[in-house]
Amino acid sequence: MGVVDELVRARAEFERGEWSAALDRWSAVDVDRLPAADLESAAAAAHLLGRMADAVDRYRRAFDARVAEGDTAGAARCAFHLSMIGRTSGDHSAAGAWLGRGERLVEALPDGSLESGYVAFARMFTHLGAGRFGEAHACAVEATEAGRRHDDAGLLSTGLCAQGRMAIYGDRVTDGLSLLDESMLEATTRTLAPVMLGHVYCTAIEGCQEVSDLRRVVEWTQLLHRWCTDQPGLVTFTGQCSLHRAQVMRAHGAWDAALDELTAAIERYRLASATDAVGQAACERGDVLRLRGDLEGAEEAYQLSAEHGYDPQPGSALLWLARGRTAAAGAAVRRLLGEPGPAVRRSRVLPAAVEVLLAANDVDAARQCARELESLAESFGSEVLTATAATAWGRVELAAGDPAGALPYLRKAHQAWVRLDVPHEAALAQAASGRALLALGDGESARRSLASAREVLVSLGARPDVDALDRLGSPGTRPAGLTEREVEVLGLVAEGRSNAQIAAALVLSDRTVARHLSNIFTKLGVGSRTAAAAFAFEHDLVRRQP
Repeated sequence: MGVVDELVRARAEFERGEWSAALDRWSAVDVDRLPAADLESAAAAAHLLGRMADAVDRYRRAFDARVAEGDTAGAARCAFHLSMIGRTSGDHSAAGAWLGRGERLVEALPDGSLESGYVAFARMFTHLGAGRFGEAHACAVEATEAGRRHDDAGLLSTGLCAQGRMAIYGDRVTDGLSLLDESMLEATTRTLAPVMLGHVYCTAIEGCQEVSDLRRVVEWTQLLHRWCTDQPGLVTFTGQCSLHRAQVMRAHGAWDAALDELTAAIERYRLASATDAVGQAACERGDVLRLRGDLEGAEEAYQLSAEHGYDPQPGSALLWLARGRTAAAGAAVRRLLGEPGPAVRRSRVLPAAVEVLLAANDVDAARQCARELESLAESFGSEVLTATAATAWGRVELAAGDPAGALPYLRKAHQAWVRLDVPHEAALAQAASGRALLALGDGESARRSLASAREVLVSLGARPDVDALDRLGSPGTRPAGLTEREVEVLGLVAEGRSNAQIAAALVLSDRTVARHLSNIFTKLGVGSRTAAAAFAFEHDLVRRQP
């Protein structure tokens, strides 16, 4: 069979999405006899198959061929692809070098060329890395306009997607989601080059995940998974697909499957030479392991995350809290809260901050976080954040000694989580409702709520949460080294009783009650009755009184 026939077959296989077969056929032809267009297609196939060294080699050869032919526009396109591969592979010096070549080439092209839009898109990442969000947004707009002007569906869709992400980081979440919708409409109704389509899918889903838009994440992850499954041998983008599938599985309570997907994501990222992305998958894996009570496994996962440049906070702070290192956890969340950043980033920190601050008996700070979380939920229009804020408010009111005020928030949260099919959060809200009912003396209703919550938590494998509920029914288990009598005194303090009333109820002298209170304050590290009462509610020490 002649070279021409082989090239025709390879091109047909490429168009059908048979990347491996096409690349094998191109590889069987003397590389010096391949036209520039075939070199580019072979490079794209290698890219999709995760063979990044082959992709770079073929794009470089295509670049040289385009330059030799005087095809400046074609050479600029090759420079764009080489810059993007360098960036996703963590080779930022190569990414910058190829971007520089692309920029010099487009200067020789007419103003408003299609290739100038592609180069602007690559330049956007340089600005993002330096925190120049205004300049990055301008690049996204330039890419979008070039795509629209030249009717290039791939550049138009990626440009819209990038604009959406920029809007989200600029705290214009509603506008950002609208742009992501428009980008996905272009991507799913027109024909895009596979590499561009994969970028749109993954970038749009990531943006929705950041603003807790579970509905879009579920819908678009299903599309991405179907697309990946239909591409034989595909490696690039399968890591992101596994990551996003794991996020959905975790939300819906399929934790074993989520851990399997996250392990697969790490392996696929490595196969695709996207080692920078391993950090996020490792962090997500640490979060699930922590929820299951595998603290050693979570620590290892968070360490792997940090080694790949991904900050595992606030997961690490919650891990420290689970290990009893409340001061360290508190210091971490206070640092995170004090750092500047977009609202989307704070929305990821605030729920954990509420949990840690309440454990540290800082009810006022936790209340501020709950208030900010509620404001962000309203601004984002996010059902997930609205439910999260309701849970936070319920826990704050319970810790502040107002179980009656906590119940409406917790019931609202439970209903929302059930509607969203997020069983772990639904069970936690129901368990907190049970504690509030217990504090109000409604023992039977509390028992039913706690039993129902426990059943769900057991089915999920949420061992720490199950243990916490079991301790609630074990009078012999007392925190902070409190004696049984000190627990009784503390419970009455939480009910608002004065020293004299406590003395009468427990048949003690006023001096003995004062001594107990002094010991309690010392053990808890607090200086007021309000803080002591908050500790009592947070640790389920308020008992039903006859």
